[in-house]
Amino acid sequence: MEAVNQTSNSPFVVTIVGFDDALASSITGAMDMFALAGVAWQRIHQEPIQQYFTVQLASLDGTPIHCINQHVLQASVALDRVQQSDIVMIPTIGGEIGHVLEQTRGLLPHLIRLHRAGSDLASNCTGAFILANAGLLDGRKTTTHWGYAEQFLTMFPKALLQPQQLITEDERVFCAGGGMAWFDLVLKLIERYCGQRVAADTAKTHVVDFNRGQQAAYAPLQRRKFHHDQEISELQDWLEQQYRTNISIESMAVRIALTPRTMIRRFKRATGQTPQQYLQFLRVEEAKRLLGYDDMPISQIVNEIGYEDVSSFTRLFKRLTGFSPGYYRKSFQKINIV
Repeated sequence: MEAVNQTSNSPFVVTIVGFDDALASSITGAMDMFALAGVAWQRIHQEPIQQYFTVQLASLDGTPIHCINQHVLQASVALDRVQQSDIVMIPTIGGEIGHVLEQTRGLLPHLIRLHRAGSDLASNCTGAFILANAGLLDGRKTTTHWGYAEQFLTMFPKALLQPQQLITEDERVFCAGGGMAWFDLVLKLIERYCGQRVAADTAKTHVVDFNRGQQAAYAPLQRRKFHHDQEISELQDWLEQQYRTNISIESMAVRIALTPRTMIRRFKRATGQTPQQYLQFLRVEEAKRLLGYDDMPISQIVNEIGYEDVSSFTRLFKRLTGFSPGYYRKSFQKINIV
């Protein structure tokens, strides 16, 4: 990620774009974290205060924003009066997506205008639908909440969606995944504008993790059964029952009376994955379930899901989720309060 060079001592300008049915926490939380970037750390350590960002909340006409939790936020500026902003951020859509997209069409020309004027654009979670609705994600890597990935792909096939990623960056457009991933997104942008030290210090003062793993750690396996290949659907059903056993490509092909080559080609066309990749995802998904709800040793879990070598499975698990099995267990098992 290329850092931004500050040309003056003035704070960077951040504009959060509000709209009705937005998730309030993704607005107010981002505003707080930007405003306190570095500042909270300086106060704790009794250092001179240097403010890195100034934050404003914009709505289309400067009117109040009625958030999904029934709270009303007062905008500080109308979006058409914003001529320059280093960062323009779109929060999470909290309401019905189609309705919000229809109601926010007036924002789209301003987002295009500000990006052309040099603003970094950022969206959190389903806020990516608004950027995509403006055509700003066509041909760009992007992410959104894993639960809305299929809907996003259907609506915006020109976007290069990477739903396993928590953060994406492509030509001054930044997107974050899940609803509370705004703090990952804000920390990423703080790092871009102020450097790694300020971002790390900000994470410490807010007691949040810096540089979390992939969104895949939080999402259940997407079964990818919305295709129309009946034989491949039958094979998927069988794999979901038999993944603990030693399954060869040949046995998969025999199961649906196809040659191995034809089976692989059709499986990938239908699901976007090879049969081996699908099998790996099934096993990792079961490992995630066991790590979250069972105390059995990791070596036993590995055997339970059809693997023999713990180290090779650990590498696979980390590649697909961003976490080691041990860290995943520590993060997602029930917290015991002492």
